Amino acid sequence: MTRGIMSTMYATLNGSHTEAELVQLYRQYYEGRRFVRVRDTGIWPATKEVYGSNYCDIGFSVDERTGRVTIISVVDNIVKGAAGQAIQNLNIMMGWDETLGLSLTPVYP
Repeated sequence: MTRGIMSTMYATLNGSHTEAELVQLYRQYYEGRRFVRVRDTGIWPATKEVYGSNYCDIGFSVDERTGRVTIISVVDNIVKGAAGQAIQNLNIMMGWDETLGLSLTPVYP
């Protein structure tokens, strides 16, 4: 496994919702957040895809039969986890572009 943190979360939905609805909801919530990428339905994120970057990738799966949702998020624990977060916070505190020094292409592919 490429270095990083993968979180798998499970929840019971209130009411009946589809993956497409959740993807749209999350995209609306994270709109303008340059380092959060919400995956299309059926596509799971992997730590190798955020390796060496400040991105957080999020994917979903909804089991409509049981009303359960599985959410997976991945980050690079060096860049997004510590050093990148410090740079991002400094940029905001200094009034600079939030992405300054952080808009690098991930190592993979």
